[in-house]
Amino acid sequence: MTHPFALDADTLSGMRPLSTAVFALGSNLGDRLEHLQMGVQGIASTPDLVIVEVSPVYETRAVGGPEGNPDFLNLVVVTETTQPARVLLERAHAIESAQERVREEIDGPRTLDVDLITVGKAVNDSPELTLPHPRAHERAFVLAPWSDVAPTAEIPGRGTVAELLARVDTSGVTRRDDLVVEV
Repeated sequence: MTHPFALDADTLSGMRPLSTAVFALGSNLGDRLEHLQMGVQGIASTPDLVIVEVSPVYETRAVGGPEGNPDFLNLVVVTETTQPARVLLERAHAIESAQERVREEIDGPRTLDVDLITVGKAVNDSPELTLPHPRAHERAFVLAPWSDVAPTAEIPGRGTVAELLARVDTSGVTRRDDLVVEV
């Protein structure tokens, strides 16, 4: 059976190679669920990209940042795309800006955080773009939702999502089946 979001052969003809790109979204200010919803819609409207999976929503304690940093809602979006990683990163920043993301302090509260975690097997370490995301392999708020939709996915140079999740502290990470984001 064809996946409902799959690109067909006619759509792919003449395009760049197809890659799986994974985004992690988080929000801990305002209407957190609405910010996640708008983030998924922003990803879905990206040219030459289709959403393959959206994970369940998780509520997680903030990691780092100021004392009293509110809890986050988090999810992971798995996509297939022909867009290059730099374009995907620019798109992630544009989606954050549309939700009035303010970058005042490292790990501070935010309306929406959209991180590009992996793009295929790409490895990049430049000031503008680091792939895979440098801390994704140690963050339960990324690994737990990702494991729900793609446990055998690999973070290049680190291992599978399921293996990595088994190594991290998952306290303070709770699946919220009562909260749903629509594609």
